[in-house]
Amino acid sequence: MRAVQVLTTTGPADVEVREVPDPTPGPDDVLVEVHSVGISFPDLLLSKGEYQLKPEPPFTLGVDFAGTVVSGPGFEPGQRVAGVGAYGGAAELVASPRGSTFALPDALSFDEGAAMPMNYLTAQFALDERGGLRAGETVLVHGAAGGVGTATIQVARAMGARVIAVVSTEEKAKVARDAGADEAVLLDGFRDAVGPLTGGAGVDVVVDVVGGDAFTDSLRVLAPQGRLLVVGFAAGQGIPQVKVNRLLLNNVDVRGVGWGAYTMTRPGYLQRQWAALVPMIESGVVRPPVGATYPLAEFGRALEDMAERRTLGKSVVRVR
Repeated sequence: MRAVQVLTTTGPADVEVREVPDPTPGPDDVLVEVHSVGISFPDLLLSKGEYQLKPEPPFTLGVDFAGTVVSGPGFEPGQRVAGVGAYGGAAELVASPRGSTFALPDALSFDEGAAMPMNYLTAQFALDERGGLRAGETVLVHGAAGGVGTATIQVARAMGARVIAVVSTEEKAKVARDAGADEAVLLDGFRDAVGPLTGGAGVDVVVDVVGGDAFTDSLRVLAPQGRLLVVGFAAGQGIPQVKVNRLLLNNVDVRGVGWGAYTMTRPGYLQRQWAALVPMIESGVVRPPVGATYPLAEFGRALEDMAERRTLGKSVVRVR
């Protein structure tokens, strides 16, 4: 079968599509014929040897995927599914653990299914488990036109929140609004824009996948008892520092969002998360915005586009 492989951790340009042996599923694995693969930030880091997991090359990329079941426990042959793993999904066949394989609702295409798992499960974990989001609260989302950003917009809306999207361009503002954001403001000057939008009260939750220079102003726009959720550092400007006196004076929190590590030690948690997302999908509020699509041979180019921040929504690679 064909698979997208890292032979040397020298970046997206050196990713190759190669013939590799078919996977041998274990007793608790679901063998899936892959139709679409989502492009994820961990794929980019893995290709450069910069991810916390460092598999020995050669290894297959691919965190999110969608396809049809060949065989395996808990599913019927031919059933449509989506799945998520640390890597290995960018291949014509994947042996996916049952606990991280999910029935794909009929409302979603394979492309949309491949755009779901990591981003939407991360968003649900961030807002519900870590953020304690309540209906009627206001959420500010950084990097709102990207995959995690658009997922967070939609999950927050489905949980009854008002959403302010922060983006870098007017083009990205449209993407965020189309995803469901109530308002979209530009990163340059976002702190000043939030005041009038909230009647001076500030926001209850900030979801930050960007980090960098905006971090301190994100703290400043929090309402009393607000929560800043640290999801990532896509800006690449180093890890921000927190002056804890600011937390004390304003009664605000900074909370880490480590979805992957949390789920690895809690069997069944991913399935419970997916079950929480299904009604959101069926209501139409959650529908992943698929950006660019690529053939399998251009997986590396898709990663390069992500690295250059040309990605809007979630990019998807079509395997068949």
